[in-house]
Amino acid sequence: MIITPDIKYIGTDDIDLDLFESQYAVPEGMSYNSYLILDDKIAVMDTTDVRTATAWKVNLMTALNGRKPDYLIVHHMEPDHAALVAEMLQEYPDLILVATAAAIRMIPQFFEDIVLEGRTLAVKEGDTLSLGKHVLQFIMAPMVHWPEVMTTYDQTDKVLFSADGFGKFGALSKTGGLFCTAETDWACEARRYYFNICGKYGVQVQNLLRKVSQLDIQTICPLHGPVLRDTLPAQLALYNTWSSYGVETPGVFIAYASIHGGTAKVAERLAEMLREKGCPKVVVTDLCRSDLAENIEDAFRYGTLVVASSSYDGTVFPPMHDFIWHLQIKGYQNRRVGIVENGSWAPCAGRVMSDMFGQMKNIEIVGPQVTIKSRLKAANEISLLDLAANLIGE
Repeated sequence: MIITPDIKYIGTDDIDLDLFESQYAVPEGMSYNSYLILDDKIAVMDTTDVRTATAWKVNLMTALNGRKPDYLIVHHMEPDHAALVAEMLQEYPDLILVATAAAIRMIPQFFEDIVLEGRTLAVKEGDTLSLGKHVLQFIMAPMVHWPEVMTTYDQTDKVLFSADGFGKFGALSKTGGLFCTAETDWACEARRYYFNICGKYGVQVQNLLRKVSQLDIQTICPLHGPVLRDTLPAQLALYNTWSSYGVETPGVFIAYASIHGGTAKVAERLAEMLREKGCPKVVVTDLCRSDLAENIEDAFRYGTLVVASSSYDGTVFPPMHDFIWHLQIKGYQNRRVGIVENGSWAPCAGRVMSDMFGQMKNIEIVGPQVTIKSRLKAANEISLLDLAANLIGE
């Protein structure tokens, strides 16, 4: 498949994968993107996951059409992109591996007895590599989302090879094809991908965005998901919002964890109150029966979060604890949070949740904290109504 006359797509789709990184549900599979630049010198841009090794080798050989690659450029050492590094070095004795010094140091961790002496070129910020007509400029991207990551800008065709940046869940054959168009539903699975994979590293993503903003980028080729071209301004704007922990969509996200249904009814009643007060968007999720990665995504998407949980064993119900803990490790910040607790004899979930959010950056706890004992009653409506009013700033 053709990106530009000299740049070919040689990536693969894994349509049978159930969990990406053994934790994220991917009902539409996953793409492992790889590219080939054909010039006086030939550069292979990353390899693939071992699961699709056979298909990738066929794509590579077809695109090479009898020629041999000169360079293997490794942007990121995770095994879903670099599983065939050792095979490539063995297959092509004159091949030079191009990567950051950190990546080169990391390679022996993945491949036993690999010989790298005389086979590598360590590049740093601003270094360039001429393939002939094409000049590649290397832009460092440490901690987006591993320390050895870099990106590559093709100065000739104005293409940014963005590593995991601008990635998206889903196989290309199931999500609209190689190129993102105005009809492609890019944001939903790109958002879930971003906040669960790169969400903690907003500062580092912002650093990268500042550097690439100085370049004339007409195409972005990520390691997962479609190639971005015609819709590029929209994706760049979203990435700026996401990585700066800004609010993408005004509204309230209510996440509840209910044992016997009492807390669920409170959450639904609060949602009704918010809608009656004209809240632009109210989303409610049952943490016990929904995808955790989607819930993390929505928590970052909206400016206000309400957590409603049963008390359990002197603390908070585990599905809620897991949700808040994931928010914490993903760098959740700059948000307003309302708290609702339930307990039949010793309500304690509110204290635990408040303490957990207190460890996060720039979190405003919106009062009042609402305490329910077993079931919502008329007496609770007043405090719940006060919380609704304060959540929307009345």
